Amino acid sequence: MLMKKLIYCLILCLLLIACGQKTQPSLTTLVNPLMGTSSTFQFSHGNTYPAVAVPWGMNFWSPQTGENGSGWMYMYTDSLIRGFRQTHQPSPWINDYGTFSIMPVFGKLVTDNKSRGMSFRHENEKAAPDCYRVRFDNGVTTALSATSRGAVFEITYPSEEGQYIVVDAYQHGGSVAFDKEQNCIYGTTRYNNGGVPENFGNHFIVEFDKPVVEAGTDENSCAYVRFRLNAGETLTVHTASSFISHEQARLNLSREVDGRSLADVSAEAKRIWDEQMGRIKVEGGTEEQQKTFYSCLYRTLLFPREFYEFNEQEEPVYYSPYDGLVHNGYMYTDNGFWDTFRAVHPLFTLIYPEVSERIMQSVLNAYNESGFMPEWASPGHRGCMIGNNSISLLTDAWMKGIRTFDKDKALEAMVHQTQARSEEISSVGRDGYAEYDSLGYVPYPEVHEATAKTLEYAYADWCLARFAEATGHKDVADTYYQKAQNYRNLFYSEKGFMWAKDSDGKWRENFDATEWGGPFTEGCSWHWTWSVFHDPEGLSSLLGSHKLMAARLDSMFVAPNTYNYGTYGFVIHEIAEMVALDMGQYAHGNQPIQHAIYLYNYVGEPWKAQYHTRNVMNRLYNSGPEGYCGDEDNGQTSAWYIFTALGFYPVCPGTSEYVLGSPLFPKVTISLPEGKTFVIDAEGVSDNNCYIRTAELNGVDFTRNYLKHDELLKGGEFRLLMDSVPNMERGINTEDFPYSYSTK
Repeated sequence: MLMKKLIYCLILCLLLIACGQKTQPSLTTLVNPLMGTSSTFQFSHGNTYPAVAVPWGMNFWSPQTGENGSGWMYMYTDSLIRGFRQTHQPSPWINDYGTFSIMPVFGKLVTDNKSRGMSFRHENEKAAPDCYRVRFDNGVTTALSATSRGAVFEITYPSEEGQYIVVDAYQHGGSVAFDKEQNCIYGTTRYNNGGVPENFGNHFIVEFDKPVVEAGTDENSCAYVRFRLNAGETLTVHTASSFISHEQARLNLSREVDGRSLADVSAEAKRIWDEQMGRIKVEGGTEEQQKTFYSCLYRTLLFPREFYEFNEQEEPVYYSPYDGLVHNGYMYTDNGFWDTFRAVHPLFTLIYPEVSERIMQSVLNAYNESGFMPEWASPGHRGCMIGNNSISLLTDAWMKGIRTFDKDKALEAMVHQTQARSEEISSVGRDGYAEYDSLGYVPYPEVHEATAKTLEYAYADWCLARFAEATGHKDVADTYYQKAQNYRNLFYSEKGFMWAKDSDGKWRENFDATEWGGPFTEGCSWHWTWSVFHDPEGLSSLLGSHKLMAARLDSMFVAPNTYNYGTYGFVIHEIAEMVALDMGQYAHGNQPIQHAIYLYNYVGEPWKAQYHTRNVMNRLYNSGPEGYCGDEDNGQTSAWYIFTALGFYPVCPGTSEYVLGSPLFPKVTISLPEGKTFVIDAEGVSDNNCYIRTAELNGVDFTRNYLKHDELLKGGEFRLLMDSVPNMERGINTEDFPYSYSTK
């Protein structure tokens, strides 16, 4: 009897403990997919759209408020939704491809996208990474959730009359038809904005779980179906697509969404998001800071997208956007490496190395199929931006232990990337490579954006040299290390800024550090002078000393925020955004300057990096529709926030170092491979206490201004004591400075 009572008490205690435990809320509840959606052509607060997806998914889904063809598919200030669009758009400036939309229509049948929009209000809209739901003003409700290659919709109508679904294949040679036996719509959309072979198509299936009573098509590649359901009765729609064939689309449908409810798909998507975002657990801070952090992490994990599928044998296969054939293996796309080499891909190599492995294989697959590595792909090569940052990706991955790709093929591809240029695609290869090799710089005006290209090439050459050295090719390494110093050739010592020379070696006249365009890309000399990632010490020597470089960094934040729009001929949105920040010549809304704050660590004044990183996080980011201070750009502006909130940043991918700033949260736990964790404890941290008083790594005093990749991978604890006043005795010795080639 006594034993029974003891067992009963034990069970009761366990039940009480279980009842007292709170269920851990999903991290998706902290994500606002509407962050950055209040944007226009003239001014960007992110240029984002609310993507319903899984991380790196092949397809995203989004409500579409803009007309077909508009890069601004969802604008927070709009009041009509014209469709729910399967989208692959990485940027409004690049626009979309392979897209089609599904739209409920109520009352009178209207297929045209300009006229079929239904009004809604944001209070009747719920956006999350795993599900989007809206109740239109006319009472129609639509909810959707997605897998990588499929989606499920649930739609209800307020009354029985005029219940339609319109499926829009976006013209451009698209086709769409209703299959009565299968009770589904088959279609192919060929809509694109470039970067595709002639046989490109996205083949889709849209299935309905209720009988269709009427069906038809129009001349604009739209199909419609009509239903006769009870008011409030749920219509479930299953859809999937393939870039390979309709047969593969059917396989994708069967594998990912067939027979599954919206709740099932949403729960699975939520689980995947929680698993991926949960690799970084933040504690403390305000709710708004946590929302901004996880909203940024959501954005960072969207691109590049998986452009591969699985055949009947569960093997990865893909339609190549480079040669139009089907290959075995992995392909990723929708990424501008000019943006994402800086922080997105370094985040993957640290937190998601298994994804980084596949991306590196994809880069070399693109080389095999087109003769060049991608620099801006959507889905194939696109003529956008500058540089050879594919070299940075491969080098950084290799230096951080990701070595599953063919190193000899990689070196071949890297060298080729520096010695040729595509005749069709301006961003592929190296524009001005012959002049760069003969003169030591790219001349202007002979070559557009020449100074920016010179600086980018010098960094890429350093990356190539690092890779060659690490893989046993000393002769190649020596050649490219020498070329990595070419940035020096365009430093205008008389003015103290990077500038431009023509092919005769003559400096461009009428120097103006605030002039945008011309020899620069989306910026001016104030921004591009800092683009010497691999050799800040060398830049410091050009500027005169550590002290003078620190003073120049100081002046960047207090200089008048004036501008000369130069060859652009008008105020481009990046200029307008810089002026609106009112932070001098610091233009965080665009990529060239995003690392500059961290350069204080290279000149012995790390406390200034601690102050400015905290200031930028607080002033320029929030989780709302105006959450960014410029284009979000495939996760880069988000990844800057992620790293900076952790308290460090990869200033120079390829060095395997992370330069310190100021952590945002009292505690962060990073889950790493092999079950290890790296914990960042920032005792006393707050907006006022943003300065590092002391630091310890695994119980040992730590004075360096950077952490090493291997130190993080080993796991452990990084303890910081934070203060409201800077410690001007810490991190001031040259042995505590991060890597520079000049002091290698």
